[in-house]
Amino acid sequence: MTAITKQAPVMLRLQQVKQRTGLSRSTIYNKMDPSSPFHDPEFPRRVQLGIASVAWVESEIDEWLHKRMNLRVEN
Repeated sequence: MTAITKQAPVMLRLQQVKQRTGLSRSTIYNKMDPSSPFHDPEFPRRVQLGIASVAWVESEIDEWLHKRMNLRVEN
């Protein structure tokens, strides 16, 4: 019998999300805050890793970026 191994998702810390998206820390947190005028309900939610440690799922960040790229208007 062959065991199927499931690979753990790659997690990105805030600095990596900032580098990937080009967004600042405050903009990232504004996108996640429903009370912010800059709230983006499609922006990936963070994952609580520990008491003071959070990360984002890499594939979700990549998917969000691809959606933004697809929204571009070609001139």
